[in-house]
Amino acid sequence: MEVDKQQILNDYRKQEDRLILSQILDKMDIAEKTSKMEYTDFLDMYQVALVKTFLKKIQVQNYILYGGYEDSERNIAIFYPEKYTQEMIQKNYSKFIKIIKIELGKEEYGKYSHRNYLGGIVKLGMKREKVGDIIVSDEGADIIVKSETAEILAKELGTLTRFQNSKIEVKELTELRKQQITTIQRDIIVPSMRLDNIVSDLAKTSRSKAVQILNQERVFINGQNEIKPSKTVKVGDIITIRGKGRFVVKEQKGTTRSGRIVLMIETN
Repeated sequence: MEVDKQQILNDYRKQEDRLILSQILDKMDIAEKTSKMEYTDFLDMYQVALVKTFLKKIQVQNYILYGGYEDSERNIAIFYPEKYTQEMIQKNYSKFIKIIKIELGKEEYGKYSHRNYLGGIVKLGMKREKVGDIIVSDEGADIIVKSETAEILAKELGTLTRFQNSKIEVKELTELRKQQITTIQRDIIVPSMRLDNIVSDLAKTSRSKAVQILNQERVFINGQNEIKPSKTVKVGDIITIRGKGRFVVKEQKGTTRSGRIVLMIETN
């Protein structure tokens, strides 16, 4: 697909957006010219939303966003020639993504959180975009990574004191452990279904701080970045606040005597 790269990027003011989309256009171009699959680094939720909107705008359909499992938060964008079938694409997933499986020593079961694993990766100097989701259990973690960085990162993780008693191996995606998801339901009371009201309660902060979080592009509704404080939230919406968690608006239970809305929220 022939596109005027500079012309199309002129619509984007933020330098970081232009950089991501420029890389996307490069990957598309290489895939088309070589008739081979090309893929990006891992994209976070904001970048995924940006890329999906961008590719829809320029009418590109030969791509997949994939992060190793359904509903992954961090994904790579894979571009493929028209001749490729879904089966052909799926067979190539293992070429792009591996997992680093960390099995803790029994005396360390339940000791480490997502932050501990990510902190170790950052300490080693590995770029965040080379690493996808980190699935944590009491026994350890599965770290989803780009294939080309898997072996070196696994080796370096073994040098960290926190993992000196752990077994660390590079494995195929087929060995990805299932997430241990425990959901919690709770009620919140908000003056209206405006997004800033709901973010304020979910993030346990003031409404003005909630607006700041929105302006920092940290809030997503059903995977799409949202910055408008007055956006109306609906039952069934999935709200993700980077740094705070993922929340599902399960039910509108009614109103209080003062007219405030009672919502059931599910989180994990």
